Amino acid sequence: MRAAAILCAAALAAPASADPFEQFGTAMKYGLPLAAAVCAVDQDRAEDFAVRGLLQTAVVWAMKEYIDAPIARRPSGEMGGFPSGHTAMAFFGAADLAGKCFDDQPEAGAFAYGAAGLTGWSRVHAGHHSPQQVWTGALIGLSFGAASFGIGTDGASFEVGMKF
Repeated sequence: MRAAAILCAAALAAPASADPFEQFGTAMKYGLPLAAAVCAVDQDRAEDFAVRGLLQTAVVWAMKEYIDAPIARRPSGEMGGFPSGHTAMAFFGAADLAGKCFDDQPEAGAFAYGAAGLTGWSRVHAGHHSPQQVWTGALIGLSFGAASFGIGTDGASFEVGMKF
């Protein structure tokens, strides 16, 4: 229930002057990972969550910075659009929430994935990204969100588990 309250607060905190759909996507870029972070702290896995989040952010940043190909061109013509960072962050939070926090609440996991999907769609709708850029961001976020490195526990390990 705490995660839902954080998601609602994040949605209300977005600037009122923006397009409401784009505003929702920006709110979920922060709201879903924030809700997942609260859950990670509550479950005593904050170190693992932080490392996965930092690695995911580094991968997205490096791809935006160093890929100089047509796929990196935003619909506006500017470079640095590949992959969608908003979508990657939203799917990172959604995958962590669905796989680790909402084990016994599949509806909540579906809501998180739905919000992440709408985040990606909002980026295409606003003209900031192409569908390919959004799909790539979603795959990166999903991969890091579903992973678990076991950092901060006895005997680090690596596993990937996804729940829908």
